[in-house]
Amino acid sequence: MAARRRIEGVEVKRLISHADERGHLTELLRRDDPIFETFGQAYYSVSYPGVIRGWHYHRKQTDYFSCLVGMIKVPLYDMREGSPTYGEINEFFIGEDNRIVLKIPVGVLHGFKNIGVVPCVLVNFPTMPYDPADPDEYRIPWDSPDIPYDWNLTFT
Repeated sequence: MAARRRIEGVEVKRLISHADERGHLTELLRRDDPIFETFGQAYYSVSYPGVIRGWHYHRKQTDYFSCLVGMIKVPLYDMREGSPTYGEINEFFIGEDNRIVLKIPVGVLHGFKNIGVVPCVLVNFPTMPYDPADPDEYRIPWDSPDIPYDWNLTFT
């Protein structure tokens, strides 16, 4: 696959673990991180191997994804008209083998697939708390023909 431009507003924070004989500690996100906007809530989700949590986007909130257990691939699709990266797709591999926090801006379509052999644990720090009366979540089917992305494993 040809190298692609990073979608406008997407940022990556490489995580650093501090280890000793007791184990390790890894900071995920700090309010003084350059990529940080504001705190809305924190949650984690567990997905079984092969599960796709397909496409959705937000009109108000930014997401901050990190995968604590297992490995996931996170495709992003810039559907924001007027964006300098409109139509671009980025793909990130996040988890035990690549410890990062991925900032996903407002309006960028995203999802993830557990590509590992164990249940994955995704943690998210969105900038807005979830409001069941007015959820800021707009879904598109994971296999929509309108999005030029193949969820299958690719080998190059």
